[in-house]
Amino acid sequence: MRYFLLVFLMLFHLSVQATSGWTDYGYVVELVPTIHHRFKVNIDIKGNRSSCKKKQWFYQDYDISGGKEMYLALLEAVSSNKVVRVYVTGRCNINEYSEISELGIRAN
Repeated sequence: MRYFLLVFLMLFHLSVQATSGWTDYGYVVELVPTIHHRFKVNIDIKGNRSSCKKKQWFYQDYDISGGKEMYLALLEAVSSNKVVRVYVTGRCNINEYSEISELGIRAN
């Protein structure tokens, strides 16, 4: 029994690692504030490690620590036409968008 538990935990750990990480840099195509305490963002990227089906759509709640700051950074990227990258957590919402936990913004 211990052997199966150990194998399961190792496989679970590897699957979590394989679906989280930084995306490539890309331009923000669309930023969508919602009434559901979260924002959605479409970023034109080529690489996304997440297993979520919508590879260019991401989301985060305003209420989490840093959520509002990420939204404001994305808004700045839209208005100044700068590229961004996001850190995907590996979690998907019901629409198969990737949850993000960090954001990087880079001057062109």
